[in-house]
Amino acid sequence: MKQTKLFSKMAKEVSKEETSRNAQLLIRGGFVDKLMAGVYSLLPLGLRVFKKIEQIIREEMEAIGGQEVFLPTLHPKENWFKTGRWESMDDLYKLKIGNREFALAPTHEEVISPLAKKFISSYKDLPANLFQFQNKFRKELRAKSGVLRGKEFIMKDLYSFSRSQEELDVYYEKVKKAYKRIFERCGIGDKTYLTYASGGTFSKYSHEFQALTEAGEDLIYICDKCRVAINKEILEDQKGQCPECGNTNLREEKAVEVGNIFKLGTKFSEPFDLDYLDEKGKKRMIIMGCYGIGLQRLMGTIVEIFNDDKGIIWPESVAPFKLHIISLAGSGDNPVYKKAESLYGELRTKGVETLWDDRLDKTPGEKFADADLLGIPYRIVVSEKNAKEEWLEVKKRNADRIEKMSFSALLERLEKSAGR
Repeated sequence: MKQTKLFSKMAKEVSKEETSRNAQLLIRGGFVDKLMAGVYSLLPLGLRVFKKIEQIIREEMEAIGGQEVFLPTLHPKENWFKTGRWESMDDLYKLKIGNREFALAPTHEEVISPLAKKFISSYKDLPANLFQFQNKFRKELRAKSGVLRGKEFIMKDLYSFSRSQEELDVYYEKVKKAYKRIFERCGIGDKTYLTYASGGTFSKYSHEFQALTEAGEDLIYICDKCRVAINKEILEDQKGQCPECGNTNLREEKAVEVGNIFKLGTKFSEPFDLDYLDEKGKKRMIIMGCYGIGLQRLMGTIVEIFNDDKGIIWPESVAPFKLHIISLAGSGDNPVYKKAESLYGELRTKGVETLWDDRLDKTPGEKFADADLLGIPYRIVVSEKNAKEEWLEVKKRNADRIEKMSFSALLERLEKSAGR
C-alpha cells in the first residue's frame, strides 16, 4: 500500500475528551474514527489489525471443533421473554417496528438455543460447537475508555452443546487452552491471567482472562505459584485465598478483561426445550457453555500494553503491515524514489505486507514521527546516502539499533519472525 493512497490520515491532536491512551493513538494514527461515545468506525489500517486478530481466533476455534455461523442481530421480543431477560437485562436496546418489539443483540443465547433445537435431536448429534463474529449492542453508561468499552462492537461467541456435565467440563478445559494460545499469538500471553470470577446464576465460578495494564478498570489478585488470579468480586468469598492452592500471598494488579467463559448448564436449554434422546431413548436436557472475546477490546488492550511516548508498537502477528518503507525523496524522479519504488514492488511480489511512505510533501522528521506513531514492526529507510548501495537500512520499531542487510537476508529475517 502506498501511503499517499491511504483513505485515512494521521492527526497531530485528538479531542481532550479522549483520555484513554488506546483511543488517542488509534485515532491519531488513522486506525479508527470516533462517531460518538462508545461507537467507533474501523478505518482501513484498523480493519487490517482487526482481521488479523479475527483470523487468529477463527483458527483456534476451528482447532477445537468449532463451526462458524452468522446469527441475526435483530431478535424478536418473544425469545427474550422466554428466558426472562426482556425485563431483567438493563443494558438491552429495545425497539418497536409496527406492532412488534425487538431487541438489538447484546448476546446470542436467545437465538442460538432455538436454532440448535432445529438440528439436534439425538445423542448422535452431540457434542456440537458453534461460533460466530457478530455485532453486539449494549447500553454502556461508562463508554469512556476508547475501544475498550463500547456501545457497539464485534464479539466472538462460541457456544458448546454437550450431553453431560462431564462432557462440558472436558470441552471447557479445551477452550481455556485455546484462549491461552489466542492471547499468546496476539502478543499478550505473558500479560494475561486466567482469573476466577463469579459464576452468577450459572455455576460456582466463571473464568475471565485479564490482561495487566494500568488502563484497566478491574482489580485482580494474582497467585504467582499457580499463575492464576481472582477477581476482586469474589476475593471475599474465597477468604483471600487462591482457589487452586490456598495461597494467601496474592498481589493486586489493574487489568482489562479480554475474554470470558461460562458454564451455562441448562439455563437456556430449558426455556426452549433444547433436549435430546440418549442411547436408551430417554429425553435429556442439553448442557451448554458460552465463551466470548471482544475484538475491539482486544485490539485496544494490545495498544495499551504496547506503546511508548512516540506511538504504537504492534506485535508482528497483528500489525497492519509487516514492513514500512520510508523514502527520503524530494521528487518522484530521483534515485531515492526509484529505489524505494523498486523495493516496494519486490517486497509485494514476495508477499510481504508493505506500506510505502511515498509522500513527497513531508520532511524526514515528519515521516519518522508518523512511522513511530503507526508502529509497524520493521522499517526500511531509503535515502541519498544508501540509494546506490546494495544493503538495506533496517530498524525494528522497538529497537534503537539500525541493521544493514541484503534483500535476501531481510526476507529470511521476516520469514523467521513469522514462524515464531
